[in-house]
Amino acid sequence: MTPRQLLSRCGALTFIGFVLAACELAQPVVAVQNTEVRPSETGGTEVRPTSQASAELRSYLVQVQSAQLSQGLLRQDGGGPDTPFTADMLARNFERIVFYNEYASALQGRGGQSPLRRWETSIRVGTVFGQGVPPSQRSKDNSDIRGYARRLGQITGHQITNFGTPNFVVIVANEDDRSDALDAAAALVPGITPASLNALRNLPRDTYCAVAAYAVGTNANTYTAAVAIIRAENPDLLRLSCIHEEMAQGLGLANDSQNARPSIFNDDDEFALLTNHDELLLKMLYDPRLETGMSAAEAAPITRIIAREMTSGPL
Repeated sequence: MTPRQLLSRCGALTFIGFVLAACELAQPVVAVQNTEVRPSETGGTEVRPTSQASAELRSYLVQVQSAQLSQGLLRQDGGGPDTPFTADMLARNFERIVFYNEYASALQGRGGQSPLRRWETSIRVGTVFGQGVPPSQRSKDNSDIRGYARRLGQITGHQITNFGTPNFVVIVANEDDRSDALDAAAALVPGITPASLNALRNLPRDTYCAVAAYAVGTNANTYTAAVAIIRAENPDLLRLSCIHEEMAQGLGLANDSQNARPSIFNDDDEFALLTNHDELLLKMLYDPRLETGMSAAEAAPITRIIAREMTSGPL
């Protein structure tokens, strides 16, 4: 079976397509309580020295964050009086972000429509760290990932935990460690093979993070696994921004829209962290009145009602 994949690149690319992967599925692994897994656990606990390429990338990303902050971007306030939106705007943004592909799809082509996709089973989040990630950063990032997973569960009402055999793995790895970390993730998640993660192995320099979500079961619109990759070279705020966007996109908010505001699902990078507008998008996505596989036209009358309820105002 060739799994369906969603690939998003933070602030840049989002597309739905098929990955030409090996047909065999990864063998299930034994459930564990500690879902933080590091490639270094099988080869020693020492931190791998940083290569020149990784060091140069880290310097570049620090400059990117500094430039964005100096321009008033990467806001962390979630939106305010300067970013009002109506129920109609919320419904339109939901349609664009959930039902359209920004980039080429094997089925719909560039910019084509796609059905509503989301998880139906519980999501179990685990972390994998590259060997070059220092302990202090691992501790911070693991805390951020686990805390954000709990928040996403509260927002959506969907069961999202940090325990058991992971089916949503978040990788934090340097340029030197990414391939090993992806192999470690493939060994953890049933239904994922190393080959199915090849699209995440060679990231362009301006791709800070990405996520791949898979539908391996009988329903092509129901996600069963996901792997997010975060560049460890990102400075703290960019790294946290990546965690927020990729984990949320891995739930089914696949596209970006230039009209979505206040939102992290917008290429303008105005907001770094999940906003109040984005929380409403997630609530809408997992509202039981919507069904997996719905088209935009089928969902539109329902999403308009939900949007009006959530904003307590007219369309």
